[in-house]
Amino acid sequence: MLERVQLEKMLFLDIETVPQTYLYNEVDEKTKELFEAKTRWQQRDGATPEEIYNDRGGILAEFGKIVCISVGFVNNTSTSRQIRMKSFYHDDEETLLRQFKRLLDDHYNTPNSILCGHNAKEFDFPYICRRMLINGIKLPNILNIAGKKPWEIAHIDTMELWKFGDFKAYTSLPLLCHVFNIPTPKDDISGADVARVYYEENDLERIKVYCEKDVVALIQLFLRMRGEVLVPEGEVYYSA
Repeated sequence: MLERVQLEKMLFLDIETVPQTYLYNEVDEKTKELFEAKTRWQQRDGATPEEIYNDRGGILAEFGKIVCISVGFVNNTSTSRQIRMKSFYHDDEETLLRQFKRLLDDHYNTPNSILCGHNAKEFDFPYICRRMLINGIKLPNILNIAGKKPWEIAHIDTMELWKFGDFKAYTSLPLLCHVFNIPTPKDDISGADVARVYYEENDLERIKVYCEKDVVALIQLFLRMRGEVLVPEGEVYYSA
């Protein structure tokens, strides 16, 4: 099945998100009330709303925002296979989302276009859609799945591929990279550090590099799942 996928029609992606405010005491009272209502099940385990916000505020689309979307695609030349990378990152979420939408509308709007991510069906794709709608942005066709039949949805999730029908387990990208002997995707910061790097260090560039490493690892993982060799590190190219 994977061998029949047109690799050159695939866009691989990853996103980085942060809470809309760094500290819980900066959240307005109405938002606090709604956050506490949404996370009431976690509070039953003894966690306070502030602790939950610090841990999960950035991964809930109603209370977080996207600060970076990194994308990559595979390019076959006459002599080699290359990975081409590009990132959309900005303090203004609407700006980066509109830039990303333009890419999808212009280049990934055909029936054989495919989006791919790791745990993307559960996180990245719905998060992007929710934040686009909140920002008043019309969904690009490839993300607008309402009313589509399952086989019409052009999304591939490498974590779903790894499950082979097993719905019990979450398997991280770093773990799969380890077992497939793919270079570790992140060696600088982790997801838990993104909000701190964004709000305390104001270092979007560092977050972008972190995000891009995941996309390169994602592409390499997909290639290994197809039984193909990795793209050499020297054949990975980054846009300015």
